[in-house]
Amino acid sequence: MTTFEELKRRGLLAQLTDEKEIEELINAGKATFYIGFDPTADSLHVGHFMALCLMKRLQMAGNKPIVLIGGGTAMIGDPSGKTDMRKMMTPETIQHNVDCFKKQMSRFIDFSEDRAIVVNNADWLMNLNYIELLRDVGAHFSVNRMLSHECYKQRMERGLTFLEFNYMIMQSYDFMELYTKYGCNMQFGGDDQWANMLGGTELIRRKLGKDAYAMTITLLLNSEGKKMGKTEKGAVWLDPAKTPPYEFFQYWRNVADADVIKCLKMLTFVLVEDIEEMEQHMEGAQFNAAKELLAYELTKLVHGEEEAEKARTAAKALFGGSGSDANMPTTEISSDDLVDGAMGLLTLLVKAELAPSVSEARRLVQQGGITVNDEKITDAKAQIKLEGETIIRKGKKSFRKIIVK
Repeated sequence: MTTFEELKRRGLLAQLTDEKEIEELINAGKATFYIGFDPTADSLHVGHFMALCLMKRLQMAGNKPIVLIGGGTAMIGDPSGKTDMRKMMTPETIQHNVDCFKKQMSRFIDFSEDRAIVVNNADWLMNLNYIELLRDVGAHFSVNRMLSHECYKQRMERGLTFLEFNYMIMQSYDFMELYTKYGCNMQFGGDDQWANMLGGTELIRRKLGKDAYAMTITLLLNSEGKKMGKTEKGAVWLDPAKTPPYEFFQYWRNVADADVIKCLKMLTFVLVEDIEEMEQHMEGAQFNAAKELLAYELTKLVHGEEEAEKARTAAKALFGGSGSDANMPTTEISSDDLVDGAMGLLTLLVKAELAPSVSEARRLVQQGGITVNDEKITDAKAQIKLEGETIIRKGKKSFRKIIVK
């Protein structure tokens, strides 16, 4: 099975401009491709996962990834899929986020010996002369055509700033810069990026002539992937300081039955033949086995085998009814915060990050969703005596160990 065939069997490819040429380049290991990441936070999150796995998969087949960090475009903000203008970030915040991204990506991508590179589009976008850009690049874009794209249509009713209107031009310029400077002949992006990506391909071919060879591919369900990792506590991050390995494991362990095979195909390196065989027998306990495999493989990929083993052991100990485990997420409570050795349940839930607010904690308690040391607590005014280790469970699968210091 060729690399291109595997990508299709895993459901990773949606739209392509030049399928035959793309297939030949990828299978021969001659694609130099880029995927862009806007540094809007100081950590990558689950929504980036599909792109990272694709880059790793293609690099393993001999192709060269270019990680494009959008330090320049982040100063504008992409209107695609947005209902409001993105909050402006300072150059210092953007640079900090860029540095964090580079460190996290090194777990997925081999940057040694020029096998992959990281570039920041601020290096060329920030120094552009506006008049020259309008004459050199702007002349190749039709406003009527730009406004026909869905990403702009959605914003026209609420109001689209001229600042954001420039985003397609900036992203298209990125591709041309990467093409001319690094020989980048392919770009990947989410299905919500199709219009911006086409702009780059067309700019290269119009400006540099018919011989210019640039192609685009979108990732199937990548816009859905951006919705992944959204929990009541916020995003599921790849940074262990933001989302501990156990919680990361539990997130994937709890995916919907309908999504587990799709996630195994798109996000893991389990043989696609094995996943397809598994898919033929998905019922009852097989769903749980598939979810545990998914959680283990992704935790190992992001946090390493040791942390994946710890997370799996902790989950089995809890769900097997054997009580607490050393690898369970833990919250330390100062004895100074206790009154007669106890703390109000609602306050405790917030401190343990099992509820974002006291009002949400009260709702959980009143709905019967909280258990303390295997005893369901429905009194929102309850005072919890904290001695030794206390295990709080929210719902069926969210646990927290409380230790008093």
